[in-house]
Amino acid sequence: MSRIATVICAVAAVAAGGYWLTLPNSTPAPTLIGSAEAQEADLDTSTIVEMVQGAADAPVEIIEYASYTCPHCANFHQGAYKKLKKDFIDTGKVKFTYREVYFDRYGLWASMVARCAGPEKFFGITDLIYEGQSEWTRAGGPTEIVDELRKIGRLAGIDNKQLDACLQDGTRAQTLVAWYQENAERDDIRATPSFIVNGKKVDNQSYEEFKKLIESELGS
Repeated sequence: MSRIATVICAVAAVAAGGYWLTLPNSTPAPTLIGSAEAQEADLDTSTIVEMVQGAADAPVEIIEYASYTCPHCANFHQGAYKKLKKDFIDTGKVKFTYREVYFDRYGLWASMVARCAGPEKFFGITDLIYEGQSEWTRAGGPTEIVDELRKIGRLAGIDNKQLDACLQDGTRAQTLVAWYQENAERDDIRATPSFIVNGKKVDNQSYEEFKKLIESELGS
């Protein structure tokens, strides 16, 4: 899904304002923090944890850039990714890193929920988010979408108090956007899903094509 213009607009909006949520007894619509507050925030992108699967010393490294609101990304994670994990990640041949792309505020909120319980639960929550993408992205307005994302978080074992803290962390939201910008600019990411395989940019493709590429990198 190529949406570079949308990326620029969404990033500008979030970086300038930084969406945050106040969640007392029910989930209201998101509120925009003033731009002055956003500029004053101390953003340290080194605090963002890379989400990684597989052996650290695997001979092949794959970095995926994906958006939680991208249908093509959901298709990849429901299909090719599962085969890739079974055949190459779990067998120690591929180190797999997942990096979020933020086309819109909903993808950012999904990322904040996915990261809420740390690396241990990240990929499991990511699976749930993609499995339910067609439901939560169409739930209605911002309030309804956040409610659906919170349900996914609770299903993964995160309690309401922890979810509230994650979703109200405006500085973390702004830091995630800055981290995404750094990554996307460095690797020239213009579509999702996109992949970096041992340093080379690769477009989305079938599992069979990925398998051939990985086996080529493995020298088999």
